[in-house]
Formats: sequence, C-alpha cells, structure tokens
Amino acid sequence: MGAIGAGLVFAGSLGELTGALAAGGPGAAAVVEAPPGTGKTTLVPPLLANLALAGDAAAAPNGAPARIVVTQPRRVAARAAARRLAALDGSPLGERVGYAVRGERRTGPDTLVEFVTPGILLRRLLADPGLEGTAAVVLDEVHERGLETDLLLGMLAEVRQLRGDLALVAMSATLDARRFGELLGDAEASPAVPAPVVGCPSALHPLEVQWAPPPGPRLDARGVTRSFLDHVADTAAAAHAAALAAGDDLDALVFVPGAREVTHVASRLRGRTTAEVLELHGQADPATQDRAVSGRVSGEQPRIIVSTALAESSLTVPGVRLVIDSGLAREPRRDAARGMTGLVTVSCSRASAGQRAGRAARLGPGRVVRCYDERSFGSAPAHPTPEISVADLTGAALVLACWGSPEGRGMALPDAPPAAAMADAVEVLRELGAVGPDGHATGLGRTLARIPADPRLGRALLE
Repeated sequence: MGAIGAGLVFAGSLGELTGALAAGGPGAAAVVEAPPGTGKTTLVPPLLANLALAGDAAAAPNGAPARIVVTQPRRVAARAAARRLAALDGSPLGERVGYAVRGERRTGPDTLVEFVTPGILLRRLLADPGLEGTAAVVLDEVHERGLETDLLLGMLAEVRQLRGDLALVAMSATLDARRFGELLGDAEASPAVPAPVVGCPSALHPLEVQWAPPPGPRLDARGVTRSFLDHVADTAAAAHAAALAAGDDLDALVFVPGAREVTHVASRLRGRTTAEVLELHGQADPATQDRAVSGRVSGEQPRIIVSTALAESSLTVPGVRLVIDSGLAREPRRDAARGMTGLVTVSCSRASAGQRAGRAARLGPGRVVRCYDERSFGSAPAHPTPEISVADLTGAALVLACWGSPEGRGMALPDAPPAAAMADAVEVLRELGAVGPDGHATGLGRTLARIPADPRLGRALLE
C-alpha cells in the first residue's frame, strides 16, 4: 500500500477510512467523498482487499479468495483502472487485479480486486443474489447518477441485510455525502445511524479560467453546429500552440459531447497543430482508448486528446495541464414517441464543468478555456439530472421484477422512479410476456434480463 499510494493525496485518508470500516465491523458501509485525481479509485480497493484477507473473509465456493468488486461507469474506465492498479502492484493484469466488461474478461482464480461495469454486476446479482465469494463492493462515480448504479445501491442494501459480512463503499468526486450516508446506514436503528463519510482535500494546483464564447450558436435543430465545433478545434489549437511557445511542454484535453463531435474536432486539429491528436470515446477500439489514457513517455511529441465525458471523472489522463471545454454533454432522455431512451445534447452541469476544469490542475498550475460565456455557465444546472428521472425504465423495471421488487416498491433508491414512466415500462413488459399479473418476472422475463439489450430488442433477438 505504501508503494501504491506514493504521491496520491487520498493516502492521507486511508487511516480514517480503515477506522470507519473497523468501527462498523464485518459488513460495514462508508461513503468516500474525494475530488478527481486524489487516488481514491487506486487506493480504496486494495485497502479493502487487505482488510478482507486480514479478517479471513469467506472464500468463493471454488476455494478462491474473496474478491473486492469495483464498479466503473464505463468499460474504458474499468480497463484503465485495473491496468493501473496491476502495474502499481507489480503483478500481471488478470492475476491479483483484473476486470470484466461486456465481451472481455481478464481475471483468474487468485484475483483479489475486479473492476466491472454496473451492468455486469447487475446481471451477476440476478444470477447470484448472495454474491458468494465477494467480500466488498465499491460503487465508484455514484455522483453521475446512472440508472444502473442507482439500482445497485438499492439492491446491495438488501443483500447486506441477508449477508452481514458484505462491506459496501460508495465513492464520488461531487456527492451529496450526507444523503448517501443515510442510504447506506443502519435504517433499523433508533434513531437511524448514517454510514460514516470519509473526505479528502483537493489535489488541485492554481487554475486559470478563460472564456472564449463562439461567434454563433452552439446548438441548432440538428444538434451541435459545425461552426461551433470548428471554433472548439481552433481554440484548442491556438491555446496549445501558445502554451508550447511559452515553454510549457504540456498535453491538452478537449471535451465535446459525443463520438461524432470527437471525430470532427480531431480531424480539424490534425490540420492545424504539430501535436499528436488522439480520440477518446466509447466507440473507439480498446487499443485506441488505452493509448489516449496512457501517459506520454519521454521524447514523444505533445498530445491533444479529444474526448467525450469519459475523461471527466472516471479517468485520469496523465500530463494534461490545459483543458478546452465545449460546455456540452449527452444525457439520456425518454423519447415519448418511440417509448425508448435516446441521447440529447444539453449544457453540462456546473459540477461537470468543475470536474473538467480540474483535470488541468492535477500536476501543476493549469488553465481551462471554456468555449462559452459566463452567463451560460451560470444558467446551467448545478448537477447532472438523475437518469432514473428522465430515461425509459423498461430495462430497470425488468431488473426490479427479477429481483422480486416490482416497480422498486420498498427499495431504498436514491430517487423514486416517476410513477407514470414506471407504469408505462411495466405495461411494455406485460405485452412482451416478461412479467405476470403480479408484476414478478416470468421465465421469459428472466431470460430477457440476461441479454445486455433493451427488453424489446432482446425479445426480437429471441424471436
């Protein structure tokens, strides 16, 4: 742990977290609130693994050691976190530290820490509600309020009532810590006892904020305007060139809302800079993603990484001290006409803008150039909209039906699902034959829940 934590700010909070978990005994819960880049994702899982080994946690049925399962909201983040921890541990990836994402798995019988996506853990819970062989679960980036992570919070709270030895830690960079502490605490005590909150100081150096609003609109009826994307690319090229001319050998990180915008901005940059331009988004192949999140070695040319929100909080891109922010994000919204979830482009929240800017001040004094004006920043929402409030709930309703809690009744969720949207979702499941009159899953519904796709698409695939 000393070698792994060298230079990481959260190393100073490990003692407090250890004490909080020890005070709660087996099956303790805690909330970790720490800014991006402090090292919480790197340090908390191995700490839990050491505590599990010292406490002789129950091994898996096959005799393998009990695991620490860590959720990351995106596949590239799960792979990158596992690779970094394995490198710091000095062990080959897939042995003591591994990961499991859709279509790819690098684990072994001796794996102690396993990074997974929330969808993987959801399906694992439905197949094995007791999570046998798992000593602790870490839910990372809960502030993003993804639907699957919210469901996991409620489901794991019930698992802990059955398994008194399952520890649970929720981690985030920007979090309503008290609220989540109450969710993870002992609600049966009188009065209720919230889970302890372990904080950490910011690791940020001084940050300069500049504003570079575009001459025209950012959005029109068709989405992000081409002229705005050109403005973002030109601003990034000029800012990076100015930094290099001033003697700053630094990398730049450019935030745009989606893969199409990443490709457009990166293509324009390649004609306007001598730096290496890399793309980072969920549709890129794993090798391209890994290259973008790996640090620049000595002698390589400076880099500009054009990314979606992937690099906002769940990934740390080494070497970055300049951020160019479009101020836009893609968020899920329920399409009433189709009855399914689609992605819409909106202004990112102020919390997201703060996290993006913070990426520039991790290693030294940094600068963020926001390609919009201060008025737009001030009118943006404070936090991202919880997905459960705006997305189609058909998939979530199926998970809840399989779990034995139709419509989430009686579950301790961070936000209750909207009644109308949940009723529509349950009606769709009835039409598919996925739930019965009592709202519980049928055999077909359980089969559909194992398919990583919308239940309607899953039913079509089966047919």
